[in-house]
Amino acid sequence: MKMLSALLCVVALSACSGKPPETKATPDQAHVESAKGVTDPFSAMKADEQRAKDVQKVLDDSAARRDQQLESAESNNQPQPTTSDQ
Repeated sequence: MKMLSALLCVVALSACSGKPPETKATPDQAHVESAKGVTDPFSAMKADEQRAKDVQKVLDDSAARRDQQLESAESNNQPQPTTSDQ
């Protein structure tokens, strides 16, 4: 029995020894990921933050235009003082 287990171990080791080790990431995969723009773990968060800043800028610009339109509408609706009131 000891001889059989030793023989099985030798056969298993010899079968696996001729293969090169498998690589987990090939250069092609690394190129694909860098093409996606994922260079570090924080790049996705940075992109989200920039998108939020862009949205906030659009909202601020829209609010400024709306306020300007309201002010111009209010100034057009105010009665002009007449000189006869004095």
